[in-house]
Formats: sequence, C-alpha cells, structure tokens
Amino acid sequence: MPIKSRIRTVPHYPKQGVMFRDITTLLKDPVGFRVTINEFVNRYTGVRIDKVAGIESRGFIIGAALAFQLGVGFVPIRKKGKLPGQTVGRDYSLEYGTDRIEIHVDALAPGEKVLLADDLIATGGTAEAAVKLIESMGASVVECCFVIDLPDLGGRKRLEKLGQKVFTLCEFEGD
Repeated sequence: MPIKSRIRTVPHYPKQGVMFRDITTLLKDPVGFRVTINEFVNRYTGVRIDKVAGIESRGFIIGAALAFQLGVGFVPIRKKGKLPGQTVGRDYSLEYGTDRIEIHVDALAPGEKVLLADDLIATGGTAEAAVKLIESMGASVVECCFVIDLPDLGGRKRLEKLGQKVFTLCEFEGD
C-alpha cells in the first residue's frame, strides 16, 4: 500500500504558492496509519533507542505511536511556553524572524539514544534545532525519521551535514 497515495495535497496553504502535504488523510485511514507506523517499527526494531522525541505537533502522533510499539518512552519537543515544567530551549531561524522549541530539563539523560520523529522534513530548521537541543542534554540522536521528505527544500541535506542519518517513507518534489 503506497503511503504517498494517502497524503492529501492542499494548494496555496498556508500561503499562496505553497503545496501543503497533509497527513491527516493518512492518519484517518486505519490501514495507512498502521502501515506507516509498522514501516518505522520494522526499521528500528533491534536498534538501541531509549526514547522517541516528537516535534510539535504532528510529530507527537507519529512519535508516540512509534515509541509505544518499540516499548520506549516518548518525549515531546514543543514550541516556547507550552510545557508546564522547567525547560531548556533552542532558538532557530525562520523565513522571517526566529522561533524557539523547548523540552523538559528531565526529559533526557546523558548517554541516552534518541530517535527524532516528525511528519515532514522541509527546510530542516526545526529538526536541526531539535537535534542540537537533544545533544545539548548529553543524549545522542540515532536517526531522524519523517513520513515525508521535500527534497527540493534541502532539509535532509542540512541534517546530513550535521552528521545525522535521515530516513523518510516518501517524498514530494517541489515545495
């Protein structure tokens, strides 16, 4: 079952000229969702992973399901001000301005192996910030996994330049 065929493209969202790749159509399909998670589970079964970290917000869905199936903990990486406990954060650049992601200070321990998960890799700015945040806590990223790669936007190459391994289930040309 091709996962790509279950992903909806929404033209001109959130702004003119953008082709938004919407995984909600994949998630609502019980076979599509199961196949997606099983593809990741098959890849990571037998790999030492202590935690799966998911990037807000669709990374929570993929990451939590994957962590459950792998029998490891799940750690949310959230936008600034969304976590209730003491946090550590990382600022990163956007097209216009900056943003910040945060994680609880007790979410990861030094030496832990972390799988980073999200729905899509585009420019890679948020994922790069997440990798650096995880590493700043003394943990290491085993791999970065995404349902979708938008290779024309360069995110995969950006992460690979940091020495990260990247795994995706499908890709869409263009943005």
